[in-house]
Amino acid sequence: MGWGKMFFTVVITFSAALITYNILISANASFKQEFPGPSSAKTLFSQDPIIKMPLERSNNNNKKKRLFHTAVTSSDSVYNTWQCRIMYYWFKKFKDEPNSEMGGFTRILHSGKSDRFMDEIPTFVAQPLPSGMDQGYIVLNRPWAFVQWLQQAQIEEDYILMSEPDHVIVKPIPNLSKNGLGAAFPFFYIEPKKYESVLRKFFPQQNGPITDIDPIGNSPVIVSKEALKKIAPTWMNVSLAMKKDPEADKAFGWVLEMYAYAVASALHNVGNVLHKEFMIQPPWDTEIGKAFIIHYTYGCDYDMKGKMTYGKIGEWRFDKRSYDNTWPPKNLSLPPPGVPESVVTLVKMVNEATANIPNWGS
Repeated sequence: MGWGKMFFTVVITFSAALITYNILISANASFKQEFPGPSSAKTLFSQDPIIKMPLERSNNNNKKKRLFHTAVTSSDSVYNTWQCRIMYYWFKKFKDEPNSEMGGFTRILHSGKSDRFMDEIPTFVAQPLPSGMDQGYIVLNRPWAFVQWLQQAQIEEDYILMSEPDHVIVKPIPNLSKNGLGAAFPFFYIEPKKYESVLRKFFPQQNGPITDIDPIGNSPVIVSKEALKKIAPTWMNVSLAMKKDPEADKAFGWVLEMYAYAVASALHNVGNVLHKEFMIQPPWDTEIGKAFIIHYTYGCDYDMKGKMTYGKIGEWRFDKRSYDNTWPPKNLSLPPPGVPESVVTLVKMVNEATANIPNWGS
């Protein structure tokens, strides 16, 4: 075994041991010792983190660009891979357009091994969590993958956009963060006040009011690289500890890792501008408006008169879950008349990407 491989093996083994140690310690409850609070991330921001978008974002023509690096975590499944290929196609289309502050791009592949799309998409290979540690919740690999990437990769930009495979960029994205605050999309289903009693296990009273936890996930978020380097290990440990805690696991379910990021951000006193126009989510959001991203997490089902049949498979549908083991075909049928702009735009953008990406479907 070469020295490089031996050193990498030692690093991964030590890291896995460190995660296990943190889980064992956290099982005995208080996070006062394990997770950093105000003493280690001392009052970086005095403002209320839930604020209106600063007006200074206008008239940026004469200002130096504040480039951000776009990072997307992914498994090596067909499902994640086809989404990443479409996402990267549209990233390239808008990267160098006016008003863009989009810098580099990395797919953080947490399968532990290279795949055949390394030459198509800039990729960093991260190791998955040790076997069984994700407890069947594969999303727990996301914060661990970010920890590895931030520690090992050379990232030129001073800011990071954490994005996801099922994001389609619809226009050039500027750096929406301001004055030391991150920029994040507010999710209606992230409700810190509702779950205060559970969250206090991970965000003790001495760390501040529960409203310091923003109603966000880790994506989409634009945050400074230095802040994310502090947040990521805490995000990883809180995610693992929440999954281990039966009450938290039951309360948060499939959005557990999102709550963990919100808590980790608050523990490091990193507030966020809540930017509702960061992205839209069809079919509930019907117009593109000022959005920068379409997030196609929900299925879109309609009858042939253009009426939504959500909860029931429609005569016409687009749902990413229809293609969990196979590639979407080229030239998907367009929605019938009456279907909202957001859905029509999404399908047209998927079709453009699949028509132009080399070797689609193989």
